[in-house]
Formats: sequence, C-alpha cells, structure tokens
Amino acid sequence: MALVVGTVIGSGIFRVSSPIAADAGNLAGITVVWVLGGVIVLCGALSMAELAVMYPAAGGPYVYLREAYGRPLAFLYGWMILLTTPAAGAADGLMFAEYLQTFLPMSVITQHIVAALLILLVGLANYRSVKLGAAVQNASATAKVLAIVALALVIFILAPGGTLNPLAMEPIGTPQWSGIALGLLVVLWAYGGWDSITAVAGEVRQPHRNLPLALIGGVLVVMSVYLLVNAAYVRALPLSRVALSTAVAADAARAILGRAGASLVSALVMLSIFGSLTSSTLSTPRVFYAMAEDGLFFHSVGRVHPRYATPYIAIALITVITLAYVLARNFTQLAEAYVLGVWPFQALCIVGLFVLRRRHPHRPRPYRAIGYPIIPALFVLAALAVISNAAFTQHWSTLSSLMVVLAGIPAYLLWTAFQRRRSRNVTQP
Repeated sequence: MALVVGTVIGSGIFRVSSPIAADAGNLAGITVVWVLGGVIVLCGALSMAELAVMYPAAGGPYVYLREAYGRPLAFLYGWMILLTTPAAGAADGLMFAEYLQTFLPMSVITQHIVAALLILLVGLANYRSVKLGAAVQNASATAKVLAIVALALVIFILAPGGTLNPLAMEPIGTPQWSGIALGLLVVLWAYGGWDSITAVAGEVRQPHRNLPLALIGGVLVVMSVYLLVNAAYVRALPLSRVALSTAVAADAARAILGRAGASLVSALVMLSIFGSLTSSTLSTPRVFYAMAEDGLFFHSVGRVHPRYATPYIAIALITVITLAYVLARNFTQLAEAYVLGVWPFQALCIVGLFVLRRRHPHRPRPYRAIGYPIIPALFVLAALAVISNAAFTQHWSTLSSLMVVLAGIPAYLLWTAFQRRRSRNVTQP
C-alpha cells in the first residue's frame, strides 16, 4: 500500500490543481473532476487486483497482456514503458528542483542539473538493495501522507472565517462538462502509478491477500488525501487565484502561515517527490526484467546482482533514460506523454480480464473482481472516453504518443528476426 500511495502522490497534487480549477470553472466542477478521476482509478484497481492475484509475477501489466493477447502486444507495452514511463520520473525531478528554489534560487539549467542528480541518487539506492529502496519508500510515503494531512488541517483551523473566508464568497455553480473532460486528462496524471504494485508482485508475500489490499486500499487513501488537500486550497485562496497559481500549495500555505508556510510546503513537496521517484524506480525495472526472461529484451537486462539481489542492469537502464528526459523536455510535455502512453494499455489489461475469464474459467482466483462485469467495463469505457477526448483536444500530444507505440512494431519484428537468426547460428555445427 505504501508503494501505491508513494508512487501516486508525487508532484501532481502540488501542480495540477490550478489547471483543473481553470478548466472546471467552479467548486462543483473541481469536485466532480477529482471524484470522477478517483472513481475511475478505483474501478481499475478493483479489476486489476484479480489479474495480479492470478499472475503474481514480476512485470505486472506486461504479464497480463502477454497472457491475454500474446507476446507482440506485451512487447509493445514494454516498449512504451521504456520510452514514456521515465517521463513521469523526469517530471517529478523537475518539480523537485522548482520547489528547491524556495531555499536556493537557481537558473533553469541548474534546475535540470539538480533534477538529474536526484534521479541518479534514487537509482543508486535501488541498485544497492531492494530492502533499502523499500525502506526509503515506506518511510517517505508515511511521512508525506501525514505531512499533507497535517497541512490541510492547519489551513482549515487557521483560515479566517465568516465573510473573510474566500470559500464563503465562491458560488458552488454547476459542473461545466467540457471543462471537466479537459480536467480529467490532467487529474489522471495526478493518479498515475496506481498499478505500480503489480510490477513487483513476484516479491510480495501472500499475494492473494496483500495485492488486492494494496491496490484498493492505496487508491482509497490517495483519493481521500487529494479531496482533503483540494478543499484546503479553496479554503485558503479564492478560486480565481487557485486557477492562476503555479505553486498552489505554497501559495495556500503562504496565505495562512506567511513565508514560513511557503517554506514548509516546499519541503513537503520535495519529500513527496522523493518518495514518488523511489517508488517508480523500484517498480518499473521489473517490467524489463520480465521481458528479458521471456526473450523479448536483452538477456543481460534480466540479470540479478550476485551480491545485492537487485535487477541492477534494468535499474541502470531506466535511470539513464530518465536522465535523458529530464535534460531534454519540460514538465507539461513529460506529463502528457506519460498519461497518453500508459492509459490505453491499462484499458487493454482490463479488457484482458474478460478474455481470461472466458479462456481459463477454472483457473484459481483467490480474489475475484468486485462488481464484475460492470465495474471493469466502466473503467474501460472511462479510459476510452479520456483518450478520445485527448485526441480531439490535444492533437499533437496524442499523435506523438501513438507514434511512440507504433514504432514498437518494427522494433518487435527486428528483434524477433534477430532472435531467430541467433538461434539458427547457435544450432548450426
């Protein structure tokens, strides 16, 4: 559960509340966006938990796609993870550097260097030990949740009441559905990583019990924290200021606690991002490890360190790619690339649940998806709606993400041809 919470609660809640407020337009719209995003993710968690229990192996969605559709689509997922998931880590690193400016002013180039050093540090910690990476993750996840909740409660307690309370002057309004559709693409970035625990399922004790609890419980914790924090934002600031802010958490704390509050929030954001980076670096390399075990990636990537017992080459690979992203792209580009790359495959995973129910009806399922088939179908429909809306409103981002995935087709054909040729050479005397 700490891995789920730690991965999801990163930079999103401190960045995306402003564009969501601008898109939604009023308090009702903001509430609908955050609740609807949480419900969509919860439907996905309730459904994917069955797949995680059926196949408690390293790789998570890669394994589910392979079992439901075969190796080619599983390869495309791994290809997409290789090229887009590091974007999430790079975006977190850049956000860390932006908030560090509260204590240490720096140029844009220096921000990118600081982000790169942070990513390198986290990669080294996970390279050294699974237990060390997990311990850092558990501690940072617990600390960040407690600190975020404490911040929200302080704002509620100390914010002025009566007519001075900005909330008292804000009309609730009615949801603006066009703005909500735009806001959902952004809010799903904030909920990104909810399925991270599935990638390390092979290393979880009692997976039939702990995987569903981690997925469902983690999503519920994140949803509750997000709603509480957004309520605190609009308690401290007028909605118009929330919509225009580039550091809404720091501005809300400054309005109530002064400059010391802004410094406190900046430290909290940095702690939150550090935990999120640790989580993603812990889980993502397991996908490449699983691909290497299947012969769909370089065998060396699947190697386990003889002393530290970590997939050290996979960790090094994902760290290097994340470093390349952080030095080449900005936050908005990175966030859009991640959401539009990951969500189509998450939808395919849940469709795979229907496929596997028909193909293997008697396979043991210690956990069965709650609300099947309605809840899995709702998740798939919601994901398709978000992706379709992005295709109409974010043309170039959608096209670039699609091109990244499609580039995996010739890569798969070249790889399989290389493997066949290599096998022939080995068998020849």
